[in-house]
Amino acid sequence: MMNEEEFVELKMHEKIRLLYQEGAFVTNIRYYGYKINLYLLYNYFVEVFYNHKEDKVEKIELMDRKTSRLKFYTDQISLPVNLL
Repeated sequence: MMNEEEFVELKMHEKIRLLYQEGAFVTNIRYYGYKINLYLLYNYFVEVFYNHKEDKVEKIELMDRKTSRLKFYTDQISLPVNLL
């Protein structure tokens, strides 16, 4: 199992591979020109920022537990409190 600090250090293609092999897709939102896919990887959440105009993934990062985007996610689903 990989912790959050180890995940952050991975290169983009390694993050993608790990998410698709080990992660569980939770939901997605539209946010300022991005489609953001939310994944649960082990015991933390990861956001994948997809720019649909450019047709590319721009960044993959840990979900900030204090982000204003959290409301968009919780409007759609119930996120486990112990993981937030």
